Amino acid sequence: MSTNTLPVAVLAGGLGTRLYPVTEAIPKSLVEVGGEPFVAHQMRLLKANGVREVVMCVGVLAEMIQDYLGDGSRFGVRVQYSFDGPVRRGTGGAILQALPLLGDAFFVLYGDSYLPCDYRKVERAFQDSGRLGLMTLYRNEGQWDSSNVEFAEGRIVTYDKKNRTPRMQYIDYGLGVFRKEAFGAPRESNFDLAELYQSLLARNELAGLDVPERFYEVGSFEGIRDLTEYLAVKDRSENTNAVCTSVPR
Repeated sequence: MSTNTLPVAVLAGGLGTRLYPVTEAIPKSLVEVGGEPFVAHQMRLLKANGVREVVMCVGVLAEMIQDYLGDGSRFGVRVQYSFDGPVRRGTGGAILQALPLLGDAFFVLYGDSYLPCDYRKVERAFQDSGRLGLMTLYRNEGQWDSSNVEFAEGRIVTYDKKNRTPRMQYIDYGLGVFRKEAFGAPRESNFDLAELYQSLLARNELAGLDVPERFYEVGSFEGIRDLTEYLAVKDRSENTNAVCTSVPR
């Protein structure tokens, strides 16, 4: 049996306005983190989690991402591209556009997110749920960003990015899983992924999974700093372990 996980659609078409003036010249995916473009770290993380198929949903400055990643072979993955075109489609519309390149089920990952969770565990929870979608959640308690999910007894009670309440102690972690049928209802070609999540929740077709690992992002300068520090510690730990395991006992 293959150990590869589901394909991943990466939403990398945003403007990255919080990083201006840097992202006026390059897309967020190519912002430097630890001496190389962020997307290199993202691809290696996906590869380490068994991902072999990636669809980059790109918009602004798309050609720069395509020039850097190519077919993905140097990162051990196969990368395809879905282009927004002249009109921005929103996060949901970008996935709708990319459906022909994705399978019957797939992950969706925000293009500025570095999520060191267990992707296979997420996939198993999704398959076991029998639902059309799954949202990963982190008990954020307003620490890293504004919490937007009320989660209790293993289920999502409320998800709302605009109308927050004190009962919302969790946040959308940034990794979703969907069946293709979740996008089957007639809708406008330009819509936010949050609308789909809310529609699935209203129909009892959205599962939730609490993940313990903190999320990282490069959508802000503070986020870039935090991720740079995390990766530096991770690299030192891996190098130390490599030295220890090579010493004769």
